[in-house]
Amino acid sequence: MTARLLVYTRTTDYRHDSIPDAVAAVRTLGGYEVDHTEDPTALERPLDAYVAVVFLSTSGEVLTPAGRERLAGYVEAGGGFVGVHAAACTEYDWPYYGELLGARFARHPEYQPGKAVVEDRGHPATRHLPAVWEFTDEWYDFRTNPRGAVRVLARADESSYSGGGMGDDHPLVWCREQGAGRVFYTALGHASAAYLDPDFRAQLRGGIDWAGRLADE
Repeated sequence: MTARLLVYTRTTDYRHDSIPDAVAAVRTLGGYEVDHTEDPTALERPLDAYVAVVFLSTSGEVLTPAGRERLAGYVEAGGGFVGVHAAACTEYDWPYYGELLGARFARHPEYQPGKAVVEDRGHPATRHLPAVWEFTDEWYDFRTNPRGAVRVLARADESSYSGGGMGDDHPLVWCREQGAGRVFYTALGHASAAYLDPDFRAQLRGGIDWAGRLADE
């Protein structure tokens, strides 16, 4: 049976031009049946048919109260949750969501090349990556450092780009457990070019597979 994903891209704040290409990329990763929606009522219905719910550059307040309750119940009971890029700019008014994701977006410098240091190559999302991964993105800063509450897979090397605001310890890609569920987040994925990049696509695939319990270590 093909694994099903719910990919959610609703925005009520900044909207990334890359969203259509991002959705297309998830569809072409292979092995998933993808339901894509921007309808908040889709999150009010049972989610048990999905191995993971993917918030793909969502922004602002995107859930109804019933949707919040349904999503929390799904993850706590063992569902997978994947956040990509602006998923960290989402649901600021819902404390549970901040805990679920691990950290909230604060700011970013201009889009530019930089380097990510891969800390943990034992995870399906990062095992294919070099020790230092060169990439071009927005290099998000977060309001708090999630280390300690999450398993950090890669961090930003702020010496490799301009405008970083978190210092030497700057988590960028991580995973964690919430209740019986699994959560994966990558801060990368601003531009359409990311979704054509083989390393980024493999990172996304590995993160989805891990959150959806389709791959272990």
